[in-house]
Amino acid sequence: MARTFRLALAQLNLTVGDLPGNAARMMQSLHQARAAGADLVAFPELATTGYPPEDLLFKQSFLDANVAVMRQLIAASRGLAVVVGYVRPVGPPPPAGDAPPGPAIANSAAIGYDGRLVDVYDKIFLPNYGVFDEERYFVKGGVCPVYEIGGARIGVNVCEDIWYEIGPASSQRWRGGAGLIVNINASPFHAGKSDYRREMIRRRAAANGMFVAYLNTVGGQDELVFDGNSIICAPDGAVIARGPAFEEALIIADLDLDAVPPLPPAGIGADYRTAVDVIGAPKTVTVAAPAPSPQPRPPRPPAPDYAEPGETEEIYRALVLGTRDYLYKTGFAKAIVGLSGGIDSALTAVIASDALGPENVLGITMPSRHSSPGSVDDSAQLARNLGLEFWRIPIEPAHAAFDQMLAAPFVGTENNVAEENVQARIRGNILMTVANKFGWIVLTTGNKSEMAMGYATLYGDMAGGFAVLKDVPKTAVYALAQWRNQQNPTIPEAIITKPPSAELRQNQLDTDSLPPYEILDPVIKSYVENDCSYHEMVAQGHPPAIVRQVITAVDRNEYKRRQSPPGVKITPRAFGRDRRLPIVNRYRQA
Repeated sequence: MARTFRLALAQLNLTVGDLPGNAARMMQSLHQARAAGADLVAFPELATTGYPPEDLLFKQSFLDANVAVMRQLIAASRGLAVVVGYVRPVGPPPPAGDAPPGPAIANSAAIGYDGRLVDVYDKIFLPNYGVFDEERYFVKGGVCPVYEIGGARIGVNVCEDIWYEIGPASSQRWRGGAGLIVNINASPFHAGKSDYRREMIRRRAAANGMFVAYLNTVGGQDELVFDGNSIICAPDGAVIARGPAFEEALIIADLDLDAVPPLPPAGIGADYRTAVDVIGAPKTVTVAAPAPSPQPRPPRPPAPDYAEPGETEEIYRALVLGTRDYLYKTGFAKAIVGLSGGIDSALTAVIASDALGPENVLGITMPSRHSSPGSVDDSAQLARNLGLEFWRIPIEPAHAAFDQMLAAPFVGTENNVAEENVQARIRGNILMTVANKFGWIVLTTGNKSEMAMGYATLYGDMAGGFAVLKDVPKTAVYALAQWRNQQNPTIPEAIITKPPSAELRQNQLDTDSLPPYEILDPVIKSYVENDCSYHEMVAQGHPPAIVRQVITAVDRNEYKRRQSPPGVKITPRAFGRDRRLPIVNRYRQA
């Protein structure tokens, strides 16, 4: 008779530092999994604390509270097994008042059964690249346990551990005989990553002839968005269950562990045997078999058919989720968007409206002596289409006052960008004053192309609390606007088709200062995201003059970006915590 193992994966939106709230969400999922007849329910990486907790990990009271939440979940595990991501202290706390002496904690998975803590797995491979700093905080594990639960042999590991072809999962399979790997994650989103991740999990399952369950968290945390997209793969690599993108879910699957092929009599190969010193020693922990239930197990709930979003849709949904969670998790109820009549502010307003509801978004147009009538009219039409509250605050009185105040100090000089930027700073002042008055937040509207080139005004259009499009190249802005209009025509066509302009002087266009975006954006990607050199970019076919312009502008404007608000990461390498360069930096490419 087939041994059917019912597995539940709790794909949850957790919040860093909200330990009681995280505990409550997990407890609810635990009860749902038990009611569904699950043998095991798993929760994401660092589910107790939220991910990434960063330097909260240096607070002993935080660590103690996180352990208490883990024990609360374990105590509730009557009749089923649980896997809980948490922070495990592995050494004594530092003396009071002393600086942390170094990592004395592990990124761990607690395994509980029937109300008791059975064992703990410590993450072995600690990512220390891009947005990850795990070696700053954690010590690596050294043991690859396999758990016998009701006759099933199950390996548990954490996030990065599954990405290695010869890693903890292969050790648990070939040395421990595991037929199922449960891998808990907090894997941040960037465009295209979900497809690559799914193929990696399929390869890992097929190469080892085992079930692999990949559980990812979901939700926004500062610049990061976690996309969920949890999956379970069969021993032949087929996807047999998956969770939705950008939504919470409890994924339940019945696994026929008799379908796992037996291990070859010869055992593991030399590669696996040699690698065990790096991967960690094997260990088997026997967990008591579940007591027979007097009631038959309920039928498995039908699996929803989640549609897979295309790349543009997944970016849009990431921006919506990242914006929604940033505001709600930081306690802001309403957002303000300065509407210029351009596509960036229009897309920002639409995303904010989709994230928060139009009743929680205020659009403000602030025309100047250089604003075209169409910019004001297009902004008003956008607000009507969305159902936003809409204010019109002309800036001419303040602009004239600045002209008067600066006339004497600037006498004998030619007007330049300083006079142009006065308008942007007046607008930034108005937006921040309104936000300050009512306790709302300003969403800035600059895109990645502008942030790269410094085509933004410090303390002007860069003033705000959250930068929705900070990691979105200008060409992607157009693609997102067009995709959103295909779902529901909202952005006036005139906004999409008009040439982009800051409108800080008469007849100004972005192309007065920047190359056309369809030429500019690929160069920015090569330099910022791929770290290509001048010669490599020219060899790729990019115009040498534009390559030089991009290198110079990107390097020169690091000080601006360091002062910009956080924004949603949607590319493999975003400005901010993903790309850290010194402000004082005299290195220049030849």
